[in-house]
Amino acid sequence: MAINDVAANDDASIPLINSPSSRDRTSAIQTLGNIIVSIVGTGVLGLPYAFRVAGWFAGSLGVIIIGFATYYCMLLLVQCRDKLESEEGQEDSKTYGDLGFKCMGTKGRYLTEFLIFTAQCGGSVAYLVFIGRNLSSIFSSYGLTMVSFILILVPIEVALSWITSLSALSPFSIFADICNIIAMCFVVKENVEMVVGGDFSFSDRTAIASTVGGLPFAGGVAVFCFEGFAMTLALEGSMREREAFPKLLGKVLAGITFVYVLFGFCGYMAYGDETKDIITLNLPNNWSAIAVQIGLCMGLTFTFPIMVHPLNEIIEQKLKRIGCLQKHRHHYHHETSSVSKYVIFTTRMLLVVGLAGIASLVPGFGTFASLVGSTVCALISFVLPASYHLTLLGPSLNLWNKSVDVFIVICGLLFAVYGTYNTVAGL
Repeated sequence: MAINDVAANDDASIPLINSPSSRDRTSAIQTLGNIIVSIVGTGVLGLPYAFRVAGWFAGSLGVIIIGFATYYCMLLLVQCRDKLESEEGQEDSKTYGDLGFKCMGTKGRYLTEFLIFTAQCGGSVAYLVFIGRNLSSIFSSYGLTMVSFILILVPIEVALSWITSLSALSPFSIFADICNIIAMCFVVKENVEMVVGGDFSFSDRTAIASTVGGLPFAGGVAVFCFEGFAMTLALEGSMREREAFPKLLGKVLAGITFVYVLFGFCGYMAYGDETKDIITLNLPNNWSAIAVQIGLCMGLTFTFPIMVHPLNEIIEQKLKRIGCLQKHRHHYHHETSSVSKYVIFTTRMLLVVGLAGIASLVPGFGTFASLVGSTVCALISFVLPASYHLTLLGPSLNLWNKSVDVFIVICGLLFAVYGTYNTVAGL
């Protein structure tokens, strides 16, 4: 899950992302890395299970369609921002919330920020569920459950969330990304060995699920894996050669889509109907597999504060507007009164406790990822970009572009409604 562009006013606190107003903009290579960091997360480890539910062919086709739709709708956002900047000037970089305000007024801004806030909460909860599930599987002999490990994490995450400058945590973000890559490579290696050396029959693997509900379930997981729309405008605006962004984004998303299909396909081929909702839980109980799982959990533990940072920013901005936080600004690194610090520490603690409480109630990682992907992620990724594009650029669009926008809005809404119903009904 990506970092919210609502936090773009605190440039130093967003690792690997430069502000559009920064003197030193990012190169193509840096932007490439930023796109990967913004999109690829823990959701990919649930793709093999999604392929098990939908079938390997339906799952592969669904990931490809979602990848293409993600690319198209990200470009729609960039076009909307360019239109808005051309009308109002480029003194201030326009955010996703600004687009909502331009299209629907204050309600549009609140709706956009609420959906982004909810999606960010979903990503943060997914982190806790992932850590709890993996640690409980490693230390199952001690009788500790997923909820036990989540509760153990609470004081650690509260303390880390009190760090006001997240630049100190950026090395852990890089560490987590390296662990993700190592884990994916290790899982693929284990899967290939299972297929080549095990009792494997291709005919035993379902191509298309016989149940209709399997397709929207897998689609929700795929949308969850691609969710990075909150960073689209910040990534494009931070690039030194902004006109090259669409081509670069297309190449990166094509590569990510290929890796997602390969990863989901290999995982399902290796374990079949035994594929678990987090593929690392299928790994053998040896030192190398345990090391990969622990490395992933450690990296996610220290990057959790980065995930919740945009949430803290939104909450604290709202509190400032109603006068709960009175800050005495002297320069960029301002001082705060003791009352303000107390309020900040309290709200951050309550946020972590609330997210941990939600994570403790999650029945399964795959089910939760599908639910978040089918609801808020689908609205942020497809419905809002297409509707904003239709509103802002409607008069200048030809019939084909208008039809595509309407088609995306309708399909996105239907997918959100049915996907949510299907996931909740399957609980």
